[in-house]
Amino acid sequence: MFGQSKAFSGFSVDDLGKARQFYGETLGLQVEESGQGDMRMLTIKLGTGASVFVYPKDNHTPASFTILNFPVDDIETAVDGLTQRGVTMERYPEFGSDAKGIVRGPEGPTAIAWFTDPAGNVLAVIQEN
Repeated sequence: MFGQSKAFSGFSVDDLGKARQFYGETLGLQVEESGQGDMRMLTIKLGTGASVFVYPKDNHTPASFTILNFPVDDIETAVDGLTQRGVTMERYPEFGSDAKGIVRGPEGPTAIAWFTDPAGNVLAVIQEN
């Protein structure tokens, strides 16, 4: 039924301006703003060509799960770059992380590091070899 639909994902934030700055300047993604007044929204263009819809919500509750994963070739370099831009890696007690906040899988070279956007939504960089 929806096999040919150009589906897209979306999530809310509590401050559209902070989101625009974070996703555009900090993460270096293409961000477009549209609408007026209470109907403003962002469209984030991903490297895959897909778009993500971001909308403001007064009673926003951050997602408690990873909403976007960014595959990278070198997680160490990605985490260092994020840290230099003021991003703090999240550490979860149930996962052992190294000093940089990178969690490495027990069976293979998969590595992941989580961080949040200004609205508290969880994002990740992930390296799979």
